[in-house]
Parts: sequence; C-alpha cells; structure tokens
Amino acid sequence: MQSVKIKSALISVYYKDRLEPLVELLKQHNVTICSTGGTQAFLEEQGAEVIAVEDLTDYPSIFGGRVKTLHPKVFGGILHRRDNESDLSERAQYNIPPIDLVVVDLYPFEETVASGAAEEDVIEKIDIGGISLIRAAAKNFKDVLIVSSRDQYDEVVELLQANDGATELEDRRRFAAKAFDVSSHYDTHIFNYLNGEDQQPVFKQSLRESTPLRYGENPHQKGTFYGKLDDLFEQLNGKQLSYNNLVDVDAAVALGAEFEEPAVAILKHTNACGCATAGTIKEAYLLALSSDPVSAFGGVIIANRTIDLATAEELNKLFFEVVIAPDYDADALELLRSKKNRIVLKQKDVELPKKLFKTLLNGVIEQDKDLATETEADFTTVTKREPTAEEKKALVFAAKVCKHTKSNTIVLATDKMMFSSGVGQTSRVDALLQAIEKAKNFGFDVSKTVMASDAFFPFPDCVEIADKAGIKAVVQPGGSIKDKDSIAYCDAHGMAMVMTGVRHFKH
Repeated sequence: MQSVKIKSALISVYYKDRLEPLVELLKQHNVTICSTGGTQAFLEEQGAEVIAVEDLTDYPSIFGGRVKTLHPKVFGGILHRRDNESDLSERAQYNIPPIDLVVVDLYPFEETVASGAAEEDVIEKIDIGGISLIRAAAKNFKDVLIVSSRDQYDEVVELLQANDGATELEDRRRFAAKAFDVSSHYDTHIFNYLNGEDQQPVFKQSLRESTPLRYGENPHQKGTFYGKLDDLFEQLNGKQLSYNNLVDVDAAVALGAEFEEPAVAILKHTNACGCATAGTIKEAYLLALSSDPVSAFGGVIIANRTIDLATAEELNKLFFEVVIAPDYDADALELLRSKKNRIVLKQKDVELPKKLFKTLLNGVIEQDKDLATETEADFTTVTKREPTAEEKKALVFAAKVCKHTKSNTIVLATDKMMFSSGVGQTSRVDALLQAIEKAKNFGFDVSKTVMASDAFFPFPDCVEIADKAGIKAVVQPGGSIKDKDSIAYCDAHGMAMVMTGVRHFKH
C-alpha cells in the first residue's frame, strides 16, 4: 500500500504546545482519535472527540501512570500488517482497531537531568510506553505514520494538507527514520546518565543539532558542526564560523580558561602566538600582540574580561578573524562591528565536556580532558639553585601556555608575557631553537625569560642551549632515565630547574 488515508490516530504527548493545528486538521478529516490522561483532556478542550486508551483496552492505567498504552490492542493496532491475511484475521478475531497515525512527544529526560533533579525524578522521566509506541509505528512504516517529536508537527500538517489527509510510503519511511533518531538519541542519553559511575567501556554519543559549514579544513572537503554552539556563544557580528575558525576557537577557549587575572591570548592554527596578563585588558592585548604581530594577522583573539572602547580601538588596527570575550561595552561593540565579516563572540559561562574524542582509523579514541594545571605548589626543585620568586611566577605562566601548545613544544616567557614558542617540532631541540630564534627576530632578550617544556628532556642538550642563550630557569615534567644529566648541567652552570611530574603532550 503506497498511499494510506489516515482514519485513526493515537496521540500521547508530554508537551501539548504546537499541537493545535494538527488536532484541527485531524478533526476536519474525521479521524478517530485515541489518547491518554492529560493529552486526552487537552484534545477534548480543543473540541476533539477522544476514545480513552482505557476504554480501548478495557484495562485501567496502573502504577501511577507507568503503564497506560502497553497493551496488545494498542500495539496490535499499530503493528499488524495490512496486506497480511493472517494478521487481518487475528485483528478481527481479537477486535483490534487499526491505528494509522501515532503522535508521541517523550518525557523530557534530558531537560530533567540538566535541571539537576534528584535521581528518583530523573528515573521517572524515562519514557517506556512512548518509546515503545515510537519504535512500533516506525517499524511498521509501510502502513503507519509516526510523528515522534513536537518539532515535526508543522511538517506533518503541511504534508497532510497537501495530500488530503493521506501519506505516501516515502513520507512514512522518512518519518520512521526521524523516529529512530529520536529513540536512539533518547536511549543514548539515558545510558550515559546511568553509566556515569561504572563507566562501561563503550562509546556512545548523540548530537542531533547540526550546522553545515562552508567547507572543512580545505575548500574541497565538506564540513558540519554537530552540537549546540548557541549554548556557549552569542554571535554579535560577522560571517558564519568556519571549520578552521571553530578549531581555533576551541583552542582559544581552553587557553583562556587558565587565567584568573586579566588576560588576552592570540592564536593561530590552535597555537598561541601571543599571550599576556596585565592590570587591564588593553595592556594585556598590547603585550600579547607584541610577542608576534606578524602571526597575529588573521588570528583568533580571546579576552577574559569585558572589552572596552580603548581595547577595541587597538583591536581595530589589526585584521583578525574572531574575537571572544565575556562581554563588550556598547561603544566597543559598535566599533568592532564596523567590519561586517569580523566574527564577534560573547562567551557564556557554560561548563564544557570533561571527555574528548575524535575519529581515528576505523574507530574512535576517547580520553579525559587535560585538566591538570601546575602551580608553584606542584614544583619540585631538583637543582642546587632554587628559582627566585619572580622566576617561579614566570615558570607557572610559561607552563600554562606550554600545556596548550602543539608538541613537541618549548615556551619562553616572563611572569606576564609569552615571548615566543617552538611548536609542533619532531625534535625538542628544534622547538627550542625555533623559540629562541623567533624571540630574537622580534627584538626580545631571551635572558629575561624562563623555559617550559611539555615533556622531559631525553638529553641535556636543551638545557645547554638554553643556558648559552642566557635562560636560567626551567620547568619540565621530568621522568627521563637521563634526568640526572640535565640536572648536573644545570648545577654546573647556576641554572634552576623544577619538575612537575605531569606531561602535557598535545597532538
């Protein structure tokens, strides 16, 4: 049967809003409606004649409404095959009325979890009857239309109006696919909630909101963002964020979260080309920009304080792709909006996921987010010379930036400002040489800096190079079988070195 005229419907929804146009249409087509509890009362308020499920099944709603629709007369009406003589014979034998349309809106499980409700309240919002109705109707899409979310009401009304109350097979198949998306998404969130402590070794994610991107990393690649970006940012200006913008913004948000004092970071290809703290955001921006004003061109800028007009005037002198801040003064925002394509994001205070994952080979790898950030209390001095108080502050700052820089990496910094970094090198020596050369190219005296490394030194060559450049304080994780060689060199040349015991590889 390709075309099916809807003659009967079962409606059972949690939220009643947006349902009125569909009810009115069903009334116009004299569709027999069956329903339950609160939905029945709502439908009758809309002037619809409704058969109670209890009257259909000759069985009451029991256990406080936990069992209402789970009955052979309901599921038989949905699941029997209209072109199967045996099914039709059994349907007649047991007086099972056919159901051509099922409309369900599930209990709000996700919303209840997000509200911080007690577990007993969360569990009560696990829909059993509704999810079963959805799966049954979707399975029998050859004969039955399933509407599995209130987000589909407008679409189904338009469909039924265009087809005089009937549906075609391709329509029912499309709505069935939507239904299994609803059910699988629902079950995934229930699983992840219940799996919070035991952590069964399985990977399940369901992100239904999607935003097509202009392209992926390169124009010949398609790209899509899955997730609720609006929960994290309010976009105040500019074009749509691109794939590469999003990757850089993610890196910027992670680095920006490391600082409590006024701070600005400028990122390019996920690495900081400038990062600084100061008494004001304007001062922090100017320091960050001075680290590498060349790489800052076309970058992503993040500030952890409101951007005022004075800062916006400095920002406006530079071409950049994205600026992120918790807020903007009105006159600052007006100025930043003067470039129509400039992306201006207002960051909301939202807790980010504690797990990271990405596709790899023929599967997915997942890990805990790197939430370790070392302070002076985490430093173990391994050299004869203890770092000075100023050096310790600089080592903390350098280590924060180093944590968020692609490996192998070396960062040179003071207590307020990153001077330079060597990023993504195959050799730690190359990373250090790159950092030193880059700092010198911009006129910095590296002898005023300390050095941070994301991983241990397998040989003493890095501390030797640093020493000859005038760098006298180093922070690194330690753990090499040749740590003693690096320590010995430092002791012989008056250098201070602390170890943290925490590696920060970033691939």
